[in-house]
Amino acid sequence: MIRLKDIAERAGVTATTVSKVLRDAPDISAETKARIRQIAESLGYVPDSGAQSLRSKKTHMLGVLISAVTDPFSSRVLLGLEEKASEFKFDLLLAQTFNDPQKELAAIERFMSRRVDGFIISPVHRFAERVPVYEELLRLEIPTVIIGPVPNWASRFVSVETDNLEASEKITKHLISLGHKKIAFLAGPSFSPAYKARLDGYRKALRDSGIQCNDSLVVLAGTTIEEGYQAMTSAYAELKDVTAIAAVNDSVAVGAVQFLIKNKFRVPQDVSVVGFGNYLISEYGQVRLTTVRQPKYRLGLAAIDMINQLLSKKQVSPLVLPSELLIRESTAPPPTQTIQVPVYQNQFMAQSMQQQATL
Repeated sequence: MIRLKDIAERAGVTATTVSKVLRDAPDISAETKARIRQIAESLGYVPDSGAQSLRSKKTHMLGVLISAVTDPFSSRVLLGLEEKASEFKFDLLLAQTFNDPQKELAAIERFMSRRVDGFIISPVHRFAERVPVYEELLRLEIPTVIIGPVPNWASRFVSVETDNLEASEKITKHLISLGHKKIAFLAGPSFSPAYKARLDGYRKALRDSGIQCNDSLVVLAGTTIEEGYQAMTSAYAELKDVTAIAAVNDSVAVGAVQFLIKNKFRVPQDVSVVGFGNYLISEYGQVRLTTVRQPKYRLGLAAIDMINQLLSKKQVSPLVLPSELLIRESTAPPPTQTIQVPVYQNQFMAQSMQQQATL
């Protein structure tokens, strides 16, 4: 292992001078710095990060908690986080919570024991008055940035997010502008502030356009392609007169499209479908989805900027990034005649349809 003493001997200076150069101290000439750094590089010197942390009381490590790297939203945010973190020379410690509060708790405690400088968290949402581990982050004054809507129990943390209500309102009004009046909504879990806001945006767009909100057209569909397909299978009777379907995210929308195509409906000629999020699958599925683009990558970039400012003791305000409506081939004016969704003869046939789904 190359030591400071080895570099000093090669350069003909003291180990203290080498240490100052590697710390970019201002009292060493630029010429000496360049020469010593070249020697250090040629010898393959690797700084002792542990020793540096002891001196500076900073680890240059950030704890990052996301739901899963396979989640289309989280994976794109993570790219932004990693890109910007390297610019500030942060190392990221990554944990996947899989939306499990216990996994989230364990990860936060584990990263705190590693003395991370701060946290960037996409929180696990649950019905709760308070979450003690978040209160501990506040008590210890550990800089923390929340990605996405902030739950009530984390309201004292700074956040970066997309306006889910406004984006959902925007895409629902796109359907209304095409002439659709009977629009179904495939909803996500109600404990998620983001999914609740998307449902609220759908309802607001209907009210603002003078269309009565019909709760029978709101179907709990989860978050995956499979759940979108199954929701359509189980709710076909309630949706028999709809001419358009808005989904809580692109995955659910793709499941709905699969159901419709499987049952001989044309998208969008018979039924229009919109998603949310602009996942990769929205552009390369069976039908290119009209959707809302969330600036996922930019959310990651912004989160690192914010945590860096917090670490510099600067005042940071919550940030809301705008969304963008992307109109593709899955939406069109409603058909002149109402399309009737087929009613299965018995439950066996309904179950069979679920088993045959290509997910």
